[in-house]
Amino acid sequence: MIPYPYPPIICNWHAGPTNRYFCRMITRPYTQLRQFAHDVFLQIGCPEEDARLAAEVLLHADLRGIDSHGLARLSGYVRLWEAGRVNSKPQVRLVHESPSTGVVDGEQGLGLVVGPKAMAIAIEKARTCGTGWVAVRNSNHFGIAGHHAMMALKEDMIGMAMTNASPLVAPTFSIERLLGTNPICVAIPAGEQPPFVADFATTTAANGKLEILQRKNKEAPLGWIQKKNGEPSTNPHELKEGGALIPLGSDRDHGSHKGFCLGAWVDIFSAVLSGANYGPWVPPFVSFLAPPSDPVGAGIGHFFGAMRVDAFRPTAEFKSHMDQWITRFRSAKTVAGQSAVVIPGDPEREAHAERLSQGIPLHESVEEDLKKLGERFKLKY
Repeated sequence: MIPYPYPPIICNWHAGPTNRYFCRMITRPYTQLRQFAHDVFLQIGCPEEDARLAAEVLLHADLRGIDSHGLARLSGYVRLWEAGRVNSKPQVRLVHESPSTGVVDGEQGLGLVVGPKAMAIAIEKARTCGTGWVAVRNSNHFGIAGHHAMMALKEDMIGMAMTNASPLVAPTFSIERLLGTNPICVAIPAGEQPPFVADFATTTAANGKLEILQRKNKEAPLGWIQKKNGEPSTNPHELKEGGALIPLGSDRDHGSHKGFCLGAWVDIFSAVLSGANYGPWVPPFVSFLAPPSDPVGAGIGHFFGAMRVDAFRPTAEFKSHMDQWITRFRSAKTVAGQSAVVIPGDPEREAHAERLSQGIPLHESVEEDLKKLGERFKLKY
């Protein structure tokens, strides 16, 4: 048994102006949760370094306030491993390359492990060539795109990360689920100002947001999801009824064709370019649904990029202008009731600082899920 001595902080939390529902949020220290995730990954056979890396990437989502991609997904990774769809000891390797590009085969490993290793290759190629680009095949869900893109920041590089995902999204004018939420992240260093980090799904809302609404027994806003016949819906369980998520923009009149374009771009760069599955052939994250019987590639695909700032202009000069850009946008005149323009990355950075010091809040259903994992692997949670 591995002891976790930290007591939980239990908060009673009401949501919405009418307080139509009630749930318990339990706050636990980051170090405790990271250690627990690390130990779970060890239990499914990951080598020590891979378990450490997977836990770090997973908990980075919770630290940044992206709860849909953090510990709430830990049991999902375990179930994929139990179903034989995750290789806990992959030999991540380059299978094709040029001086500035490469294709990595993840050997069906955890995307939490494959992603950082592929991004490290892109960064190394950028050191030599100015830019580095790596496409990945035969991987799995890689957590938040932000973690991978932000790896480039400490090297004074611009980082990019994207991935395709389970087909839950209907293209504009369609009722078929052909694309994933297909997130994109760009991380750009600055000088005195915090870095610019834009990390977003190419749908109006990611599937994880629906899962959070389901736990809270709350309806989804209009424009997030549609019924199986294409009509708008506010039911967060709509996907189970054959419905679909909607591309960024909500509908054609509000620009969903642009979200469709972005999601398609991610799918092509991540999978058609690498040799992974694309479109409706992408394997589902949930273990109880079997992957398509007629795959067009290997696993899930990712795409990573790293660009050395000094390959374009002197780094100090660039950072100075980034500071000016950020400062000017922060000082923009705002609409009534708003205090300031939010720079991409600000909310996540603030959440990171708060949660690192005060702990990570877990919904009671996630807490129970983690306890069951502890019992499954004889780890004291």
